[in-house]
Amino acid sequence: MAGGGDRRQVADRFTAEDLVAVQTLSVTVLAPVALDLLEGPLGTQLSELLRGIPSDTDLSDADVSVVADGSPAYRAWCLLEDQYKIGWVIAGKLLAPKRPRLLPVYDRVVRCALGHPPSFWTDLRTALREDDAALHHRLLGLRQSAGLPETVSALRVADVAVWMAHPAPGHRCP
Repeated sequence: MAGGGDRRQVADRFTAEDLVAVQTLSVTVLAPVALDLLEGPLGTQLSELLRGIPSDTDLSDADVSVVADGSPAYRAWCLLEDQYKIGWVIAGKLLAPKRPRLLPVYDRVVRCALGHPPSFWTDLRTALREDDAALHHRLLGLRQSAGLPETVSALRVADVAVWMAHPAPGHRCP
């Protein structure tokens, strides 16, 4: 939407377009949190944290410290998760478009399909790096086969693949 949440001029702050985009994923940010995110202290804190998160790095190439507990990415996720009626799903869906190459979507469908690892970001990073980044290259190959532009990250290809392979609605997760 509007060229993506990771465009240089908006990569380090949340915009109204980011809030509309997340609504297309069937989640809502309530008005008081949205206003704080756009014009209040929450937005200021998150902008500071976003400046500490690389915008041009794939998760497969990132140092583990970039997504580990205590990192700016982790702190931004925690700050969002703690907001009224945000929680872990919406926090992730807000952050993923700000760093689409680095921060994966982790929602209920992904958790159902892949389980609940101790640290989804670091575990996925490890999987993407194994065997000379075989999984990362496979995802890029799928992107090319589908005729998608290079602006679609390997992580977004993975998200779509998981959603498409997930059982039909009504499936109960373990």
